Amino acid sequence: MNKAVFLDRDGTINEDVNYLTSKEELVIFPGVKEALTRLKDLGFLNLVITNQSGIARGYLSEEDLAEIHKDIDRVLNIDGKPLIDDYFYSPYHVDGVVPEYSKHSEDRKPGTGMIDKAVKKYDIDVKESFLVGDSLVDMKSAENAGLTKILVKTGYGTKTRKECINEGITINYFAEDLDDASVYIENLDRKISKF
Repeated sequence: MNKAVFLDRDGTINEDVNYLTSKEELVIFPGVKEALTRLKDLGFLNLVITNQSGIARGYLSEEDLAEIHKDIDRVLNIDGKPLIDDYFYSPYHVDGVVPEYSKHSEDRKPGTGMIDKAVKKYDIDVKESFLVGDSLVDMKSAENAGLTKILVKTGYGTKTRKECINEGITINYFAEDLDDASVYIENLDRKISKF
């Protein structure tokens, strides 16, 4: 079985600009490339799971989203090889205006549909895997899937920490950013591999 780090995109990897619709709006946080490299070196799959209701709302198409992900890969790669192994996204939202996407879906976090698809596709051991994100739905999704929960301060992390406390959700680690989260994972991985 494989181990993975499930990564929220907006607010974790890049600045959350409230519906990223073009590469011109894409700003990758400092330390992300180093973090993803560290995780790859540890043998983790780097898998993005992202709610993209902008598709249901008509702000962008699935093709536009694919182009944004290609732009991310152009920035986050080593010798042309992307540091992100795969992207899973939920284009759905009940308040959408595009009929085929205007519905409830378990793919949308806090549901576990995207995680379940990744687990099946890559034969992932959830007990050895993590979810890193900045929002309450990220932490709920991780909890629902049985993943170790890492909340980052970037994006909405500070606000989310209070929400998690209010909702009784235990966060395994509150990280400064994705780079700090990757160091935490590295330290845990080293402790586990000693036994």
